[in-house]
Amino acid sequence: MEAVENPVTKSPVMLYTEQTPNPETLKFVTNKMLYRSTADFKDESTAKEWSELATALFKFPYVKGVYICNNFVTVTKEFNYAWEDIMLNLKEFIKAYVTEEKSIISEGYEAAMLEIEANSSEIIYTGDEVELVKKIKDLIDTYVKPAVEMDGGNIEFKSYDQGIVTVILQGSCSGCPSSTVTLKSGIEGMLKRMVPEVKEVVSEMG
Repeated sequence: MEAVENPVTKSPVMLYTEQTPNPETLKFVTNKMLYRSTADFKDESTAKEWSELATALFKFPYVKGVYICNNFVTVTKEFNYAWEDIMLNLKEFIKAYVTEEKSIISEGYEAAMLEIEANSSEIIYTGDEVELVKKIKDLIDTYVKPAVEMDGGNIEFKSYDQGIVTVILQGSCSGCPSSTVTLKSGIEGMLKRMVPEVKEVVSEMG
């Protein structure tokens, strides 16, 4: 007698929203892994190249930016819309999209972004700076990134030059009124304590 195979029961997609420090940005958190890295889309043309989900979200007139990381999507809205008018639509749309298991990020995205990053980084570190930059990167990855990610954003080390550390802010951190305070009082303070050579931390929007 043949054994009857039990069909695999898929757990239903759960989705909830979380506030972020940026009033124009909301975090949509699911119980599914969407993308095991970070993907930041500031406009529809980049989204069309690399993400069906981001492209679909940009079709909504009130979506200004889409950031995808791990199990959440951070959406930045146009300032002339209120969250109470649009949140439910976005929530239902993202939940349905994830439930249907459609493509989130296209193959090759991470490699393409790494190549762009490598080409845009013209600074070559020598001597003591090599260890210094490694230490700064490790501190950002260990202490800053997890906290920023909780708020639906991301921070990346860009460069170190004569005591000035430049970082790139993405997701909810990009354009957030409180990100400057966090940058100066939190990140800059910590790096100055841990790496005395650091004089200042400045940011660029990703």
